[in-house]
Amino acid sequence: MSRAEFEAAAEAVVSVLGSARSKDLAGLLARGQGMEHALVTIQDPRASDAIRALYASLQHHRVPSAEAAAYLRGFVAGRAQQRVDAEVSTVWSGPATPGVPVRPTGRVLTEVVGGAQRELLAMTYAARSYEPLTAALRAAVARGVDVHLVVETKAGAAGLLSGPEPADAFAAVPGVRLWHWAPDRRQNPRARQHAKLAVADRRILLLGSANLTESAVRRNLEAGVLVTGGAAPQRAAEHIRELQRRGVLRPLPS
Repeated sequence: MSRAEFEAAAEAVVSVLGSARSKDLAGLLARGQGMEHALVTIQDPRASDAIRALYASLQHHRVPSAEAAAYLRGFVAGRAQQRVDAEVSTVWSGPATPGVPVRPTGRVLTEVVGGAQRELLAMTYAARSYEPLTAALRAAVARGVDVHLVVETKAGAAGLLSGPEPADAFAAVPGVRLWHWAPDRRQNPRARQHAKLAVADRRILLLGSANLTESAVRRNLEAGVLVTGGAAPQRAAEHIRELQRRGVLRPLPS
C-alpha cells in the first residue's frame, strides 16, 4: 500500500506548524488523541485544514497513531538538518561600484516572490505600487501561494506617512491577505511597524532597509541580506505567524 499521500500530508503539517508545534502534534498522536482534540489543543486556525488532512490520510491508509507521530518527528528532524547550512549574500539598491558584484534589491525581491510555492510572508513600513512586484504577487496567488503582507497604516504611523494608505499598493492583487500591527497591541503609542522583509516557504529570507516601493528597491541607497536555508527563514516565518495567532498582528478591514 502506498503511503505517499500520508507522507505529503505529514510534511505539509510540519511546514505550516513549524518544529515546536509539530512536536506537540506528534505527542498528541503518540497518545492516541483524535482530530478534534488536536484542533482544540493546537488552536492554530491556519493549520486546521492541514491537521484534518493528516488525520483523514492516516485513517484512509490505516497508519497507526504511533507511526504517524514518528513520521512527524522524522520530518521535524529532517528540516532541522536541512537548516544547518545557510547561504548568505548581500543585496543593494542604488549605485553600483565597478569590480564589486552586487545583486539589486528589485530583482531579488521579485525572485523571492516568484520562487514561493506554498507560503509568502512580507512586512513593510511604506508601500507604493511597483509593477514587477505586483505582477509577481498576482502570479504567486494564481499558483496557490498563501500570501500575507503586513503593512503600517497611516493611523499607526501617527502622521509620519503621507499619501495613500500603504495597503492601497496591493489593491490590484486579489487574494493577498493584508495585516497590520493593531494600535491597541502597541505598548508605546510612538511605536511603528518598521520591519522590512520577505520570506518564501520558510526557506528564503530577504531582510533589509528597503520598503516595498519602487524608490526603495531601485533608486535609493538601501542594503539587505538574502538568506537561503539555515534557521533564519524558518524562525522569521514562525515569529510572524505567532504574532498573527496572538492577535498582535490583525487582518486589515476590507
